Amino acid sequence: MNINKVKSFGKINLALHVTGKRTKLHKIESIVKFIKLHDLITIKKINSKKHKVSFYGIFSKNINKNNTVNKLFTILDDQKLLNNKKFQIKIKKNIPQEAGLGGGSMNAANIFSFLIKKKFIKLNQKKILEITNSIGSDVILGINPINTVLSSKNIIKKFPKSPNFHTLLVRPNFGCSTKKIYSGVKKYTKPIFNDPKQNMFSPKFLLKQENALEKVAFSKYPKLRIIKSFLENLNKPLFVRMTGSGSVLVAYYQKKQDCELAKVRFKRKYRNYWCITSKTI
Repeated sequence: MNINKVKSFGKINLALHVTGKRTKLHKIESIVKFIKLHDLITIKKINSKKHKVSFYGIFSKNINKNNTVNKLFTILDDQKLLNNKKFQIKIKKNIPQEAGLGGGSMNAANIFSFLIKKKFIKLNQKKILEITNSIGSDVILGINPINTVLSSKNIIKKFPKSPNFHTLLVRPNFGCSTKKIYSGVKKYTKPIFNDPKQNMFSPKFLLKQENALEKVAFSKYPKLRIIKSFLENLNKPLFVRMTGSGSVLVAYYQKKQDCELAKVRFKRKYRNYWCITSKTI
């Protein structure tokens, strides 16, 4: 049986606004890029009665059975879309959990995309969206992982070319629960990304934006505010912003040298925190 390897790139929110609430989920708009940091997924078709999903690597602990990958296969099996084909999935977790980097969502998205590309399943766009939404609201972003503007109307527009950044990603020794952070949102902002444009990825535009979830995250975890303030004084980043619902904070640089030096300085003060440099793709 062929063994296939797929890179599952991390997702970062360069800007994020909460614009309202649907029945269960909040309405958001966001500017999204992907970074070179990735989980590595090994996919193999097997002769078995069940799919075999396993995780290993530095961030593989405490992933429960109700994870995004198992959810995906449960949906595909329940709807008989795989015609009883079974797969062995092994995922090396290089992306931390509860970080705002969409690690689990992107895992499910990349496996789903692989199954579609290899014609194990054949679906139209409406059905793809229906299945991804059943797993998680951001899974659809990873089906085609390139620069994306997500409008509050849940419309996605892709931009193949945009400025790239060198990024310093740091995570304290705790994660943020997405549910807990969103439950603290009391104020909504007026949508401004409903007419997506290329220039929304420019440093000039991004400097004026924010991640609206920072207010809630910083009130629940004051240490995040302290870390952000420290990062803002490391080698003059373009800006520093939390990604998703946290707890990872990202400092954006135009020069690799500045980014790498900032990492060295950060590690001197916060030796026990996860800290890595990566580049947007």
